[in-house]
Amino acid sequence: MAVPVQFLCRGIRTVGLVLLFYVFSIGITFYNKWLMKGFHYPLFMTLVHLTINFCLSALTRRAMQCWAGKPRIVLSWRDYLRKVAPTALATALDIGLSNWSFLFITISLYTMTKSSAVLFILFFSLIFKLEEPNPFLIVVVLLISSGLFMVTFKSTQFNLEGFIMVLLASFIGGIRWTLTQVLMQKAELGLQNPIDAMYHLQPLMFLSLFPLFLYNEGLSLSSSEKLFRVTELSPLLYSLFTLSIGGLLAFGLGFSEFLLVSRTSSLTLSISGIFKEVCTLFLAATLMGDEMNTVNWLGFVVCLSGISLHVGLKTYYSKNKGPSLRQLSSKSPELELPLLWPNGDKGKESAAEEDEDEEQEITLH
Repeated sequence: MAVPVQFLCRGIRTVGLVLLFYVFSIGITFYNKWLMKGFHYPLFMTLVHLTINFCLSALTRRAMQCWAGKPRIVLSWRDYLRKVAPTALATALDIGLSNWSFLFITISLYTMTKSSAVLFILFFSLIFKLEEPNPFLIVVVLLISSGLFMVTFKSTQFNLEGFIMVLLASFIGGIRWTLTQVLMQKAELGLQNPIDAMYHLQPLMFLSLFPLFLYNEGLSLSSSEKLFRVTELSPLLYSLFTLSIGGLLAFGLGFSEFLLVSRTSSLTLSISGIFKEVCTLFLAATLMGDEMNTVNWLGFVVCLSGISLHVGLKTYYSKNKGPSLRQLSSKSPELELPLLWPNGDKGKESAAEEDEDEEQEITLH
């Protein structure tokens, strides 16, 4: 009787973590589109979010340090600038261009185009030898490419400028996630914990995006009545409040992904991500009135089929040939979260017993 209860508790926990991931992921997509309707400064918004992320990750590190009783990793300037800076630059451009595109395109087109990021992640993973060549990958590439073409074919709400921005963001995203995987799997750096990685990435991301912000939005924002030329206090407080919500959603998204991977597996995150795209499109069509013809929907199905095939292939080969990448145990003491323990120390012991033989490989999703 104890075994079914144990499986039921684990199932409820997994569903809860997936729903938490959906809330933050879908929430920040609709938040960005909603904010861009009245606040046309996506790069400034991104800089505010990066600042909030840095502050929250610093506070989380402090709390983890107090709980574990040992200091957190702090990189030397040499390692920081040489090994973290490329990842920070790619991440900043990916997020910045993605947010910028919401000025021009619908959530539906953004979601479907952004799905092509798997193509570029796969491409750069092969270049960096993180992925082993496989003939089935050709099928994956053809499915995603043809699906992306069908998505944009005779779309009634197609915008070329926004589409190019998302496509470029997806390309840079391929570099971003490949470099992130390399960064987090270098044991000598000690950035296996995503909170530590977020803490080190945010400042360099801010500095990378700041020149582009100055060139594109600096002058217009300085003369805008949204922030710097307000005549009343309430509009200023409202703008700061709405910007802060996005920062909290961005941090919550990163943290919920971390929770989902550390308490289940990267495969769960990958599959959840596929269904999340479907939910996003359905909500965009229902709530935002996004229009999609039959060919667009078929293209999205074809694209998701390619992504699903890629996830299935990674699962198959990881089970039959063993992991091709260095494994990281997500069950180390510093990753254990007291909020997930049902009964204090007893909960901690039972959680450790449940997950004793589970070891996940942090992979790209």
